Amino acid sequence: MKVLKFLGALTVGSLLSAAASAQTVVRWLHIEPNPGAIRLWEETARDFEAKNPGVKIEMSFLENEAFKARLPTMLQSRDKPHIIYSWAGGVLKAQVEAGVLEEITPQVREHMAGLAPGAVGAFTLNGRIWGVPHAVSQVGFMYNKELMTKAGVDGDAIKTWDAFLDAVRKLKAAGITPIMVGGGDKWPLHFYWTHLAVRLGGKPAFEAALRGENGGFEGPVFQRAGDMMKELVDLQPFQNGFLGTRNPQAVGAFGDGRAAMILAISSFYATQRALSANKEGIPDDKLGWFNFPAVPGGQGLPTDTLGGVNGWLVTKGAPPQAAEFLKHFVSAEVQTRLAAGGFLIPVAKGADTGLRAAFLQNIARNIGASTYHQNFYDQDLGPSVGRVVNDATSELAGGTMNPRQVAKAIQDAFRQGN
Repeated sequence: MKVLKFLGALTVGSLLSAAASAQTVVRWLHIEPNPGAIRLWEETARDFEAKNPGVKIEMSFLENEAFKARLPTMLQSRDKPHIIYSWAGGVLKAQVEAGVLEEITPQVREHMAGLAPGAVGAFTLNGRIWGVPHAVSQVGFMYNKELMTKAGVDGDAIKTWDAFLDAVRKLKAAGITPIMVGGGDKWPLHFYWTHLAVRLGGKPAFEAALRGENGGFEGPVFQRAGDMMKELVDLQPFQNGFLGTRNPQAVGAFGDGRAAMILAISSFYATQRALSANKEGIPDDKLGWFNFPAVPGGQGLPTDTLGGVNGWLVTKGAPPQAAEFLKHFVSAEVQTRLAAGGFLIPVAKGADTGLRAAFLQNIARNIGASTYHQNFYDQDLGPSVGRVVNDATSELAGGTMNPRQVAKAIQDAFRQGN
């Protein structure tokens, strides 16, 4: 009898061991630096695990630039992540064509009806869904009201490019660094050239360039964007050593009050706090925002916006639980909690009711009223062209390329890639 009991216990133990070894692990790679957001993400993962016994969500982090550099190699590994971050656009298209992603249309189609159609469209190619959107964003100028006031500048009154340049001059005259920028990562500098192109030519200019018309990205609109960016650069508006400053450092330094402005993604609202020295950053009553200014004779509308639709992709061969987790992660309940924490502008319908901060409510209104929302050029144009956009605009900011050389380099890269 004792032997039988022993054998029975051994059998049960073996079954438990087998069950444990049969656990499904979903590897989730993200680039989020904000501990507050991560805490909510972890809670969401544990909640999903509780509702799906036998599934384990493993989170891992890579800094933004390291993620971009290492991801192609990681996707060839046997231990590749199952869920990866995405900015959509041409980079997503290139990944689909490379065969490294899993189409998830059957699993998520019904769930996508609860999300903003435009956001879903950013992750849909030829009617097939390759990713799940998570947040939308706008690029504009975040500013420190106290520093602007010291220089006699009213941030809310900056509506035109000339008024913006005048504000830069006043800030410099007052001994205040006008603009903080993470030039070491290059992409924060491309926002200036890209946004000027949006203001000068709007959607028609970008679409014409994609068709190779009017000189493509070497045409008058894009050369003029470079000329106007050089106008700003010649004023020396950035902090000392800006080409060696990484974006997280720049966002944290802005949160520490070391510059009056930063051309920011709206998500910097939360990260300027998380990355500041005191983890408090600039409080709401001292933090302002103005949309990228209009330019003389520009064909783009003041309501045209630059920004992103960010989300998540499922890699080839991932377990089906990866897509199921993403459906849970972008549910209205989870998105409302993240919105309430000030971490994002949600894509789930109705989740914007969770936005408590007036700052983010304003951004949500801007995006909702946008006449044309242009995705970041370095993502929209694909990885090879996007790399040249970032490199060339960084060279323009550093004074080692002129506006015509920048436009030519970008057009040459676009022509070669297409």
